[in-house]
Amino acid sequence: MEELLGRQTPHSAMAEQAVVGAMLIDPACIPDVINKVRADEFYIQTNREIFETIYSMFTFGKSIDAVTVLEQMKVRGVYHENSTQQYLMEVMSLTPTAANVERYAMIVRDQALLRNLQKAADEISALVGEGTGEADAILEAAERKVYALRQGRNVGGLQPVSMVIQRVYAALSDAAENGGGIPGLSTGLPDLDSTLLGLKKGELILIAARPGQGKTSMALNLARFVGEHSGKTVAVFSLEMSREELVQRLLSSAAMVDGKKLATGKLSQAEWDRIVSAAGQLSATDIRVDDNSTLSVADMNAQCRRIPDLGLVVIDYLQLMQSSGSGHNWSNESRTQAVSDMSRMLKIMAKELNVPVICLSQLNRANEGRTNKRPMLSDLRESGSIEQDADIVIALYRDGYYNKEAENPNLAEAIILKNRHGDTRTVELMWMPEYTSFVSTDKRHEDEY
Repeated sequence: MEELLGRQTPHSAMAEQAVVGAMLIDPACIPDVINKVRADEFYIQTNREIFETIYSMFTFGKSIDAVTVLEQMKVRGVYHENSTQQYLMEVMSLTPTAANVERYAMIVRDQALLRNLQKAADEISALVGEGTGEADAILEAAERKVYALRQGRNVGGLQPVSMVIQRVYAALSDAAENGGGIPGLSTGLPDLDSTLLGLKKGELILIAARPGQGKTSMALNLARFVGEHSGKTVAVFSLEMSREELVQRLLSSAAMVDGKKLATGKLSQAEWDRIVSAAGQLSATDIRVDDNSTLSVADMNAQCRRIPDLGLVVIDYLQLMQSSGSGHNWSNESRTQAVSDMSRMLKIMAKELNVPVICLSQLNRANEGRTNKRPMLSDLRESGSIEQDADIVIALYRDGYYNKEAENPNLAEAIILKNRHGDTRTVELMWMPEYTSFVSTDKRHEDEY
């Protein structure tokens, strides 16, 4: 096709040969190479097959030289009688040293990026030329393709399981080296971490509750902890509260200063000192807040794509979102469908951005008519397919909210109603209303002494 169009497909045969040749004559350079280039970035199939074979052997700790690689290629079914052995010898003879292998690997990667950019440009041009679909939809598709390239990923496409299993094995090895810790971002709440195994990349996490149970406070707790401890950017989209209100809550929680005092400014010197310290600590994080109440999922996604080191997205809250940012008035039936569509788009966004996305959601009043008022999945307001799209659903419940004579009115429950990758259980937390904050029950007990 490229030849018919009179274009030359970007690639460098010499650089590809130099990379695989260097890996063969000096296996010590392999770790540096595999950190800079992937198998699918090789244009010439034989070079790709050699690279994949060496990558697999290195991953599983096998010795690497021309003889062992040839034998492994036979096992993998990519050995071509006579030609493969001859080509391997030629590649090694053309690569006298592995000294510049990292430079060669970057050339291979750059050429692959140009090929993928050329392909994306052709696909975008075809979408425009077809004249079908709205301009906003075409722009969204174009941004998605370019973002995927910027992240070093291809959009869609089948991949052999051999390539995927190598990445899984590498992730397992990294986890083992790190002492078997949780694979996701820590929430700062140990009992929650042990059940969820942290906030994992690509997951849609729903935090649901009736009004006044602390949904926003829980989300801000998680955002602050991730912002302070991960070093990554946290994007917070608030469709209900202003930036100033959110930051005031963050300050109250971080400084352990009563929110009402903070609002009035009637603070002691010790409280002012804590506020100054907390403000400095929060300013050192990269937590970004948008309080535009007319945002759609596409708007949020577009903003997040421009953040280079995104770690977490928080959205407050689902039922306030616009399906298209156009402010429609929905009937109950069509609104339920719109919320279902948005929840699906949020899951797709989490996968595309490859970060956890926390979205808050209202519960309907059904629980208030039951003797046991603890929430259930069916209580999700305008639920549609929300519970299907979410990987994790956490419902917040405080008995003290309903029972004024409760023994411990500030005891809270994070009820894990759905956990796609683990157990469902109830995690007890302590609600600190004066700081609009949740802490583990052990920590509150320690703070009292």
